Amino acid sequence: MRLLNILKSRRSIFPNQFTSQNLSKDQILQLLEAANWAPSHRKTNPWRFKVFQGESLTLLADKITAAYTRTTPEKNFSSFKLKKSVEKVMSSGAVIAICMQRDLKDRVPEWEEIAATAMAVQNMWLLTGELGLGGYWSSPGYISDMQEELKLAEGERCLGFFYLGEYRDENPQGDREPIEDKVTWF
Repeated sequence: MRLLNILKSRRSIFPNQFTSQNLSKDQILQLLEAANWAPSHRKTNPWRFKVFQGESLTLLADKITAAYTRTTPEKNFSSFKLKKSVEKVMSSGAVIAICMQRDLKDRVPEWEEIAATAMAVQNMWLLTGELGLGGYWSSPGYISDMQEELKLAEGERCLGFFYLGEYRDENPQGDREPIEDKVTWF
């Protein structure tokens, strides 16, 4: 039952809820180690992570600004939206770019590798609460145009950013409709 309680208590904790910008490399490595134990078909282990913390958060903010500016048509450009994107980065203790390395031999469908990468992120996310951290996965529209900024390898693509920070709250509450409303028995 302990695992079910951990699953039920996992929440998106947003950068404006973080209490501190100081995360240790050890904390981040623990999260990445949890991610590394996700299942993957044919053991392709498609997850790849690019970690920004400390001074490199400014570098990421600059890369996001460049990508948003380059990919957003003038009529849709929002200084407010760009400012919020940069604030999310700068309010975080670390930001992890969530990437997926496609199996170059094409042994499994792409959706399976995306799913495996999502499971890796879920493993990280489940451990955040145990470490007193909060996390949030965001996939902004310009993320697919950041190959150069993130130095992606052939077959690699970025699926989003995982924002991390210290977070203290007794029990963040969530709600779900009953599972019975989502199941058909045969």
